[in-house]
Amino acid sequence: MSLDSVLEVGYKLLDQGLIPDFVLRPVIRALCRQRLREIDHGSFEASHTAKMKWIEQVKARDTIADLTKKANEQHYEVSTNFILSCLGPYAKYSSCLYPTGKETLEEAEVLMLESYCEKAQLKDGQDVLDLGCGWGSLSLYLAQKYPKSRIVGLSNSSTQKLHIDSSAKTQSLSNLEIITADVNSFDFSGSRHFDRILSIEMFEHMKNYESLLRKVSSWLKPTPPDGDEALLFVHIFCHKTTPYHFEEGDGWMAQTFFTGGTMPSHDLLLYFQSDLTLIRSWYLSGEHYSRTLEDWLARQDKNAKQGLAELEKDAVAKGFSSSEARTKFNRFRVFYIACSELFALNRGQEWGVGHYLFKRK
Repeated sequence: MSLDSVLEVGYKLLDQGLIPDFVLRPVIRALCRQRLREIDHGSFEASHTAKMKWIEQVKARDTIADLTKKANEQHYEVSTNFILSCLGPYAKYSSCLYPTGKETLEEAEVLMLESYCEKAQLKDGQDVLDLGCGWGSLSLYLAQKYPKSRIVGLSNSSTQKLHIDSSAKTQSLSNLEIITADVNSFDFSGSRHFDRILSIEMFEHMKNYESLLRKVSSWLKPTPPDGDEALLFVHIFCHKTTPYHFEEGDGWMAQTFFTGGTMPSHDLLLYFQSDLTLIRSWYLSGEHYSRTLEDWLARQDKNAKQGLAELEKDAVAKGFSSSEARTKFNRFRVFYIACSELFALNRGQEWGVGHYLFKRK
């Protein structure tokens, strides 16, 4: 039997939920170590040369992002109620913060959200853009925390907008606006500028960071002679040294969950400072993300009956069979496990979370 045939059988078993977690986890760890071998070119010199070539290639790309519709299909327009059954109360679909490792998911959500406020130097009364706002965890948090601020969230997903608008109405928040648009084509075109722009785990879906940051820099307010500088804060997951693409031939993750995605390196954004200047950066151990994912997995399993029912309802509405719902449910379990093992590898020192603060040039 060929390797492709073996993989096809394995993927079918995963979709059916027939591979036990205790078998799956060591296989994933082995694949993570294989990835490390693949991105290691044998010496620092060779690896750096490969990285420079990779950066030159993404700078030459025609579009800011690839396959944005795939991202919606795989993540962002999956049944909202199913996603909410996995996430914490703030619906934060990105790494949370566990300083002691004993925090609840709710506590870890708030700790990370508060860290953004501190690092981005937020204060009441500012115009703030949440770029790639997901299910609104940050947008809603900021709208409530800073009632005099004007918060705008930008998302590629119409179902995310519906959820955030509904949540804002329930919380009587009148200082929040959500825009549905593709960052490839959308531009404020000088009509609006912001004191702060925050982007949480959106850059991993991007390719041409030169074009992206040029566009984003034009959305920041020009610095007045006697005023505060406008700032961009970015949160990404990353590998410690090496950026790489997720391509469909790479395997299960690239095919089913992260088609067209990018794994940035921690230093990647330093090479794209034509329009913005880095003020400082931070690195957070991947163990924070691993704990986040384990909490999501536990909640998915705890709420399995409800979550599966939501996926079945969504499948029927879209003209699919109920078996598609079971497949989606199982794929999310594998996704959480796979990502948890990746970020936990070598005690979170291979893959982790990068935070960055930029100012306009």
